[in-house]
Amino acid sequence: MKVREKLEKVLKEFNRLHGSEANARILKMEGDDVIIEFEGSFCATCGLYDYFDDIKWEAMEFGLELEPVEVLEAEEDDFEHGRYVVRYRLGRKPVLTLNAKD
Repeated sequence: MKVREKLEKVLKEFNRLHGSEANARILKMEGDDVIIEFEGSFCATCGLYDYFDDIKWEAMEFGLELEPVEVLEAEEDDFEHGRYVVRYRLGRKPVLTLNAKD
């Protein structure tokens, strides 16, 4: 499975779990950078950055390393609705291999 396909599955699962509060979608993938947009009402008792980290933890389930790096855009209205664009750094989880000489 390609990286883009894995990321789409990650976001599908995130949206399934958090869809009543926040939805995420990929805006751009370039090199090791992934730009993801979050939009929704976001749970006021949850930390906003927890949503961004949840993508990271969900990605691990698909063998991806995805680290939030910076919030590029942040918009909020008076009705607790917001839109955030977050840049992530993409990597791969290290795979342990046995050296036949050991």
